[in-house]
Amino acid sequence: MRVVLAEDLFLLRDGLVRMLEAYGFEIAAAVESGPELARALEELRPDVAVVDVRLPPTHTDEGLQCALAARRARPGLPVLVLSQHVEQLYARELLADGTGGVGYLLKDRVFDAEQFIDAVRRVAAGGTAMDPQVIQQLLSRRSAGGTPLDRLTPREREVLELMAQGRSNAGIAAQLVVTERAIAKHTSNIFAKLGLEVSDDDNRRVLAVLAHLDRDR
Repeated sequence: MRVVLAEDLFLLRDGLVRMLEAYGFEIAAAVESGPELARALEELRPDVAVVDVRLPPTHTDEGLQCALAARRARPGLPVLVLSQHVEQLYARELLADGTGGVGYLLKDRVFDAEQFIDAVRRVAAGGTAMDPQVIQQLLSRRSAGGTPLDRLTPREREVLELMAQGRSNAGIAAQLVVTERAIAKHTSNIFAKLGLEVSDDDNRRVLAVLAHLDRDR
């Protein structure tokens, strides 16, 4: 599996390269700036991109902008954002395009190699890998003015956040220590309250929910 990695801090970039290679990934390119990332994504067409949000030369949202441009040129390009910051506007745009293969992890909340590698593989396979804090910020921002989210019960909001991390009903049931049937009921209620069609496709249902939350931002 070929990876393009974008991280401006040398020690972190080198550490990520070594970790990915140790788990069998091929590093197609490891770059430190936005222009280098844009060229690598266009020319090398990797299986997955692991991208920091803030890259030179602007140190603002260079990495996310490059990722969004690459996904517009190549819909479905798997992108895992690894950052210290939640850039809400661009994170919502990345999540809401409906083509899958997206993730957003906060650097200081990745606690071991297995967690990170699992996220890379899940995103590369077309799934989602979302840090709960990212989801909470996106949901809080969207619901601040009053939305269908207000009709969700606390348990339904908890289930929605776990759904947005890319977890299946079975995974959510195990996390919350309830039956899978109970989660299926909560899921149906969530879709009904948000006006979304029920889907058995875990990735599509997560993207559908996030796309719904992105409306009228």
